Amino acid sequence: MPPVLADILAALCLPALLAVAVLRRGRAGVRAEVAAQAAELAELRAGRTELERTSCTDAMTGVWNYRYLQLSLDREIARCKRRPAERVLAVLLLEIDGFGEIRREHGYQRAGAVLRDLAQRLAMEVREEDVFGRYGGEEFLVLLPDTDAAGARTVADRLAWTVRRHPLALPSVPVLVGESGALPGNGLSARVGIGLLPQDGSHAALLLRAADKSLTAERYPADTQGKLESSV
Repeated sequence: MPPVLADILAALCLPALLAVAVLRRGRAGVRAEVAAQAAELAELRAGRTELERTSCTDAMTGVWNYRYLQLSLDREIARCKRRPAERVLAVLLLEIDGFGEIRREHGYQRAGAVLRDLAQRLAMEVREEDVFGRYGGEEFLVLLPDTDAAGARTVADRLAWTVRRHPLALPSVPVLVGESGALPGNGLSARVGIGLLPQDGSHAALLLRAADKSLTAERYPADTQGKLESSV
């Protein structure tokens, strides 16, 4: 091909080649922009998930907080109402006694660390589908879906035993030994109240009231081997 004709053809093709190059760069830029936006969206979603988790977590103990417990209780009650013939629900109110002595001897910061450690240990004593959270102070609430009275009593016994026997990371804690001389306690004791759906009602306030009423009537002293004793 004559040089002049080749130059003419090249000049004619140059705009098209430039257009293709621009289009390719445009596509690459669009892909890069889409990838950047996807990464930013994933980061925003992760941040929102973390924010939601933090808003539902008790700052001191790291377990679920009062707000999450209320939402979970309402959700479980609604689930039971959809299939009332097959659904039962147990609510445990756990109150721990003995932290006053720890605060007086070791201070609030150390007592808070002990409470956090104990709460984390108690959370391991329930199933994955159960909900364990701090209700307030040294009170914890446990939601046990598909659990009847016998199952709730078993969980209550286990939690109370854990409260009394869990080693406390303290320089000196009064050790109480039972009459049998076995399994010395750590100075803490627990009271557990139980509310049951449908026996005690099908509303959150009724279940909590039943658990609180049961809490005042029953206690797990620090010097027993896990047997429930009644004060009435």
